Amino acid sequence: MKQNRLFSRSRWRLASWYAGILSIILLICALGVYEAISHAHRVTINQELESVAGTLHDSLLPVLKQPGKLEPQVKELLPNTCLVETGCYNPDRFQSYRLGVIGQDKYYLRLFNLSEDLVAVAGMQPKLPQVSNQQQWETLTDSEGVRYRQISFLLHTQKAQNWGYLQVGRSLEDFDNYIANVMWILLLGVPLVVLLVMAASWWLAGLAIRPIYQSYLQMQQFTADAAHELRTPLAAIQATAQSNLMLPTLSEKKAKDTLKTIVRQNKRLSYLVADLLTLCRIDGELSSNTSSRRLSRSRLSRLVWDLTGLRRKTTKTARTVGQTKREKIALPHLIIEVEEELAALAMASEIELTSQIKVSQPIEVTGDRQLLYRLITNLVTNAIQYTPAGGQVILSLIEEHHDVIICIRDTGIGISKTEQKRIFDRFYRVDKARSRGKGGSGLGLAIAKAIALAHHGNIEVESELGRGSTFTIRLSLNN
Repeated sequence: MKQNRLFSRSRWRLASWYAGILSIILLICALGVYEAISHAHRVTINQELESVAGTLHDSLLPVLKQPGKLEPQVKELLPNTCLVETGCYNPDRFQSYRLGVIGQDKYYLRLFNLSEDLVAVAGMQPKLPQVSNQQQWETLTDSEGVRYRQISFLLHTQKAQNWGYLQVGRSLEDFDNYIANVMWILLLGVPLVVLLVMAASWWLAGLAIRPIYQSYLQMQQFTADAAHELRTPLAAIQATAQSNLMLPTLSEKKAKDTLKTIVRQNKRLSYLVADLLTLCRIDGELSSNTSSRRLSRSRLSRLVWDLTGLRRKTTKTARTVGQTKREKIALPHLIIEVEEELAALAMASEIELTSQIKVSQPIEVTGDRQLLYRLITNLVTNAIQYTPAGGQVILSLIEEHHDVIICIRDTGIGISKTEQKRIFDRFYRVDKARSRGKGGSGLGLAIAKAIALAHHGNIEVESELGRGSTFTIRLSLNN
């Protein structure tokens, strides 16, 4: 894939889209987490301050008698409260006092009269600008940049008169430090995760594009092989015709020999085109409908139609290709029919062809009779061709659970382990010289494999050099 610029660029684009979209989603999630944590802490602090202020208000209400004046009982409720008029309040050296219901290290309390003059203080006393006590909530910042959150309440006397204002606040330094740590974690973590996302995106893009790339390579190889196979008979026809055209005179015998050569090469070309059309037809039946297969089938169809001169009948041919006649097929009868059909070929090759039907009841499968006949015929024909004289080919049918198994076993030359992985590839020949001599195109086993898959089955091979091969077709009885 690295050597193909088209797929390399596609992988980069796909990885970039993956990384970009996931990074945006991650960034939005990070902002959402940050805002959710901040909001939760703000709400908690507000509720805490509101609860403390409400408790103090309810505690002071029974003991406040005159507006703006603190009664002695207030000292009992709020120990170590400093009255401004006594001169104990000095913001520069004021120490924290315990308020009983709140912690002294981060809370402060202020009491103002109706004229908004400071009357008493308690707790920590930061240097904050005085704001209107009529505002219920404020967020203030001292000279050192520390933020504070405070709430203001209107106090009442026993007789429901307005006494003054109560301010309760607390430092937000711990909250700001925590939020700052969260922000740093997100600022450092998000880029790291983005890098991991980019690496994962590159890997996922390669994983996603790999099947397409493999299909592209297969299609490219198939096109090259098809062109090579088609070029051979066409070149032979052209060479024969040109060599005869160069002769000053052409005898009747020479003309007949030339025509025979052209007919023979034309037959070879026709068989190859017929096999290609068969593969097109079978590919249309396979359940997998991926884009790569549609592309390969489209390219193959155009190639065959151009070669056979059927470009004007594209619609009619396309309707025919990919359609099969599905019916109930009695496999024992089909096996016997194949044996009878190929008996003459076996006798001519001095091969013993026998069949063994090991079923106790009629076995039927649903499918295309012509294709299944082609499947078994291809395998038996190959077995006869690759079995030396005096050998044996056995065609057997057995039932196993809900499957039916057709075995073609021969005593031929066998297939090596390395070649067994490729014998079902299109245009691949085990013995290229012998196959060409017998007119083979290298599509027989590929067609057999495609037919088996189209009938929801499979085909396997077991072979050993010099000891023969066994091809096993497994078809489901419930297809």
